[in-house]
Amino acid sequence: MTASQTPPSTDPTASVEAPADLQDERLIASQGLGGWAAATWDRIRSGDLGSLPVVIGLVIIWAVFYALNPAFISSRNLVNLTLQMVPIGVLAIGVVLVLLLGEIDLSIGSMSGLSGAVLAVLFVSHGVSAWLAVLAALATGAVAGLVYGLLFNRFGVPSFVITLAGLLILLGLQLRVLGTDGTVNIPFESSLVQFASQQFLPAWLAYLLAVAVPALYLLARVRTNQRRSAAGLSAPTFAAVAVRAVLLALGLALAVYVLGRDRGLSYMVLLFLVLVVVMDLVIRRTTWGRSVLAIGGNVEAARRAGINVKRVYLTVFTLCSTFAALGGILAASRLASANQSSGGADTNLNAIAAAVIGGTSLFGGRGSAYSALLGIFVIYSISNGLALLSVSADIRYVVTGAVLLLAVVVDSLSRRSRAAHGRA
Repeated sequence: MTASQTPPSTDPTASVEAPADLQDERLIASQGLGGWAAATWDRIRSGDLGSLPVVIGLVIIWAVFYALNPAFISSRNLVNLTLQMVPIGVLAIGVVLVLLLGEIDLSIGSMSGLSGAVLAVLFVSHGVSAWLAVLAALATGAVAGLVYGLLFNRFGVPSFVITLAGLLILLGLQLRVLGTDGTVNIPFESSLVQFASQQFLPAWLAYLLAVAVPALYLLARVRTNQRRSAAGLSAPTFAAVAVRAVLLALGLALAVYVLGRDRGLSYMVLLFLVLVVVMDLVIRRTTWGRSVLAIGGNVEAARRAGINVKRVYLTVFTLCSTFAALGGILAASRLASANQSSGGADTNLNAIAAAVIGGTSLFGGRGSAYSALLGIFVIYSISNGLALLSVSADIRYVVTGAVLLLAVVVDSLSRRSRAAHGRA
């Protein structure tokens, strides 16, 4: 037999052509439960931790606070927790976007305060309808973000400096809009306040959503798998996808049941969850979203690949400020008031910390909209639990800062590990 001759294969499956992405041994995807476990452990060892640290942290936080005060996991407290976290959580979605680019927006707190002031003054003092007042407040945020993007693209000024200046400018505008009184109260019976604090989904609708969301997930994954198979690529088995959908349905049904023992799932919370899901799909499934990730990974490589970098920067800064404005609207509606301290205190800290703690990298290119959900859940679980224990505000700041520092350290170490394993 010559060197050029190959002995016939004795493998009975050799005649079955493998999917295109499994033919190169460097791209072999692990198959079966054992293969999945091995691949997962390999990713963790190489620093690709995903949301694992956040989930483990949440389990520890909830276990500690439950041990110290069982009221922490009561239905009433959990409903209050979900209502508290939404306004800052919406801000955190915008922060995720700018962090994915490797940039930052320090004016989100002032932007939320200004938008709340615009909403309250137009709605209460000038008698403008609620919808028009909301649109005007959102437009205020969009214009501010547009200015940031234009300045960044035109002059190359670091986003840190631009948004720091914007923080002061927006704060001054907030004081001017509120006038000498400094506070505008929104009527409790208004649709704005009712939506933010008093309106909850009927139980039947909440359970319907708990079933419909996993069903839509299952349908979407089946269609994706069909397209991958048609393209000659590997795809997860239907059983694996079905198990995930069932687990998701059970988790959502449990959450609905627990919250339903008190007031239930708020429409405002549902709005936040919808925003998270939609933005995650936009980031992962659209050309624009992939461009954001590419620029965050390597801006010069993205530019050479033909991505309109300036346009992406412009849209991201605009979206970030718009989300900040929406968060301010929800905060003012929930508190039924807008005043000079709105958007101040720890608003910036909590929004940025939520994005980072949730898993968005400060170095850009890694993260998802779910980072905002996970991160804000961690922060407000800590804040709520410490409040139940009657811990003073100074300790709350220290604990939140320590958790943020830990998240940044984990992110930095994970990045080094990924680079060492060729996964960066």
